[in-house]
Amino acid sequence: MLLDDYIQNFLIYLQTQRRYSEKTVITYRKSLEKYLAMLAENAQRGPKKQQAAETRTAVPLESFSETNVKNFVWDLKIKQKLAPTSICEHLAALKSFGKYLVRSKILQKNPAESVPMPKRPKRLVQFLGQKDLAEEKFPELPANPTLPQVRARLLLELIYGSGLRISECQSLCWNQLQTKEKLVRVIGKGNKERIVPITDVLISWLEKFRTAEIEAGHAPTITSYVFLSENGKPYDIRTLRNDIHDLLREIGWEGKASPHVLRHSFATHLLENGAEIMSVKEMLGHSNISTTQIYTHVNAERLKQAFKKTHPRA
Repeated sequence: MLLDDYIQNFLIYLQTQRRYSEKTVITYRKSLEKYLAMLAENAQRGPKKQQAAETRTAVPLESFSETNVKNFVWDLKIKQKLAPTSICEHLAALKSFGKYLVRSKILQKNPAESVPMPKRPKRLVQFLGQKDLAEEKFPELPANPTLPQVRARLLLELIYGSGLRISECQSLCWNQLQTKEKLVRVIGKGNKERIVPITDVLISWLEKFRTAEIEAGHAPTITSYVFLSENGKPYDIRTLRNDIHDLLREIGWEGKASPHVLRHSFATHLLENGAEIMSVKEMLGHSNISTTQIYTHVNAERLKQAFKKTHPRA
């Protein structure tokens, strides 16, 4: 089998076994195809020029080596001048592919394992202040609100109130919500399950949304999606993102109006109010604590800014 065959099997594995989202699989595919393209380009300079020219993916498995992975990283950095974040994304795909080959006993060692990740520049995430998201900031809905109006408020409570990703909201089913226990069972990235608390406000919006869906003729059932469209499928994720965008603009937020900004706000406000970082990690569904630690940097930066403004020796 050629390297491209193993890559295709790996992508199928991500879809069927790991249940990765279509977007994630596409990202992995692009990174691995970029690696193949580099190998094919290098082959064209050698004695097998004609063969490589005929089929760019006719690359043997042996070409997936530590040396070639290092050359790939160098090519991305020096020739293509990609940012460290983009290089990390491509290298992460190769590392994951290598793990798959070792787990499948195709290789004894992952060729990409020891290749270091480029240092990413520290960046502060955008988030709203606690006062920005106070309930009184949001306008009262009319006596008979539209389905999109109620849907947007329910999304707000799921993302800011419980830290869900927008994709997790889209795939959420009614039987995952335990309103008596005030918990929601979330199926996150890599099909990982986590249990997260829900707010009393969310529970009230759930009832309003169920009523609005029934009136719209969507007929939700216990096993159906919460955000069920008229065609019996979940709403398109763009529709849900637009709901959040419009709602944040409505309350006067001028920054990036995305669902992830609300998730950033969820994590930041928890830490500001004394939550332990490991608890926040579990609620967000992060697999690595380093991903959650960005929110501690946010708080540290805010403290430094406050110090500079107020201390006479700053």
